[in-house]
Amino acid sequence: MRIKTAQTLVEEALKEIKTINTDEAFKIVEDNNCNLIDIRDVRELEKEGRVENSHHVPRGMLEFWLDPNSPYFQQGKLDRNKEMILFCAGGMRSALAAKSLKDMGFEKVSHIDGGFGAIKQSKFKIV
Repeated sequence: MRIKTAQTLVEEALKEIKTINTDEAFKIVEDNNCNLIDIRDVRELEKEGRVENSHHVPRGMLEFWLDPNSPYFQQGKLDRNKEMILFCAGGMRSALAAKSLKDMGFEKVSHIDGGFGAIKQSKFKIV
């Protein structure tokens, strides 16, 4: 049995998911056509700040919180009809997370190339 590396998993995910840059993401957010989801760990948010109007869904809870039967999802915190745009610190976890959401059946899913590092250099407001 051959064990895949994390890098291999990311490379495979990138072939199946939509990757957008920060300018594309900013436009979609500005047009109110998405749920901007920060999957970083809570310690990363405390240290680096968070993106204004983003939803925090830790990577370890993503599949559980976005399960249609979960209280989080049923409370309407996320609009299931809008695109789910994910980001992490650098873009690797969000690539895996976006693939996971696609595997769950979400059709409008993307992730931001370069993650929070790229977002800090863009038009997004960090709070």
